[in-house]
Amino acid sequence: MSYKNGKDFLPPSLLQELQKYIQGELVYIPKLEQTRAGWGENNGTRKLIEKRNREIYQMYKSGTSVLELIQRFHLSEDSIRKIIVKTRDLVQNVAK
Repeated sequence: MSYKNGKDFLPPSLLQELQKYIQGELVYIPKLEQTRAGWGENNGTRKLIEKRNREIYQMYKSGTSVLELIQRFHLSEDSIRKIIVKTRDLVQNVAK
C-alpha cells in the first residue's frame, strides 16, 4: 500500500468535503468487493493446485496406492485422502 496526497488527485470539492471529517491523517480506502481476487487467482496457484488434485484423483482411480501418492506429491496421508474425497465429490456433482 502506498501513500498518496489527496490534493494531487482528488477534485478540490471532494478534498474540501473530506477535510470536514479528517485532516492530516492517513485514510485507507478499500477496493470494491467485486475487484478483489480470491486466493491464488492472480498468480495461477489455484489452477495449479486444482490440476495437481485432479491428477492425484486420476492416479488413485487408476490403481496408484495412497502410499505411492504420498511419496510422489510429498503430502501427508490425510491430505491425499482429503483430496481424493473432495475431487471425487466434485466429479460426481458435475456428472449429475
